[in-house]
Amino acid sequence: MTSFPSRALISRSAFAHNVGRVRAATDAEVMAIVKANAYGHGLERVARWAWEEGVRWFGVAQLAEALELRGYLPDARILTWIYSPSDDLAEALAAGLDLSVGSQWALEKLAGADRARVHIKVDTGMARGGLTMAELESCAERIASLEREGRIDVVGLWSHLARADEPDSEETARQIERFERARQVLADAGVVPQRLHLAASAGTLWHPAAHYDMVRPGIALYGLSPNPEVATAAELGLRAVMQLEADVMTVRDVPAGTGVSYGHTYVTGGDAHLGVVPLGYADGIPRMASNTAAVTVAGQTCPIRGKVCMDQFVVEGELAPGDVAVLFGDAATAATADDWAEATSTIGYEIVTRIGSHVPRVDAP
Repeated sequence: MTSFPSRALISRSAFAHNVGRVRAATDAEVMAIVKANAYGHGLERVARWAWEEGVRWFGVAQLAEALELRGYLPDARILTWIYSPSDDLAEALAAGLDLSVGSQWALEKLAGADRARVHIKVDTGMARGGLTMAELESCAERIASLEREGRIDVVGLWSHLARADEPDSEETARQIERFERARQVLADAGVVPQRLHLAASAGTLWHPAAHYDMVRPGIALYGLSPNPEVATAAELGLRAVMQLEADVMTVRDVPAGTGVSYGHTYVTGGDAHLGVVPLGYADGIPRMASNTAAVTVAGQTCPIRGKVCMDQFVVEGELAPGDVAVLFGDAATAATADDWAEATSTIGYEIVTRIGSHVPRVDAP
């Protein structure tokens, strides 16, 4: 049987715990965001767990991923929001997907549909996606007309918060005001969406006024903080769902003055015991982790020495071949993905989502 020397352990109990923590923060319905292969944790696995926890709404960015998800959850409500003017939406409509409409071309693309389920997206301050307020005002009557004709059902009105992870920022309040204005524009045209949703994880945790009918947590479900500088995952009562680990491959003793890995960016200051961990940037390990991050072996912190290579890196510590090196996981036993993010000048979202699909995802308790 072919084996792989590393694995991402995915914990169902941690995921269920995080769903509970999110629910405790709001009375709104929960839409689980499972885009990007469930933030790198495995779409099918996580979606089925969420369904078994009573979640009935799911969000995925890419249309192809939404169609994949439909195969796993035939009865779920699935919202998807990334598709292009050239895409044929017939399969999406036949699959009963909810489609975001955030542009006038998208609205007209559905003008010939039969009861397409749509969520009108308005840009309240991201300058990224969604109808501008002027566009919404100009096409509100068209939206109403298509709904009267039975072409669309306006299931939702939605937007996305730009600075919800900064609880003291006044921008969230301004975005809520713009969202209310959009709601009124539709109401004046006779359109009353069934669901209003604005808050992702940060909005759910820190902005109750943004909860409306439904919230869209993503990163919090996977046990990471939307902003560790505001509150760490542990402080928020979240548990890491992914633990990334690998078996130490080889070890060696080297003398002082030994250059390690490409470019000899690290040179040992004294006698050192080095081990090789078989993961690298081809597996999603940031090259920025070179000489900055560390792994944990049996409670021992072993720093990375030298540059991270394509499929391996070197650490220093008391190691033996076959020892398990934990890159990140739960704060109680190892560094967290947020710790790795800090060490590599990025965010925890990127650390977990970039882990290569070829690294086995293995169920953990």
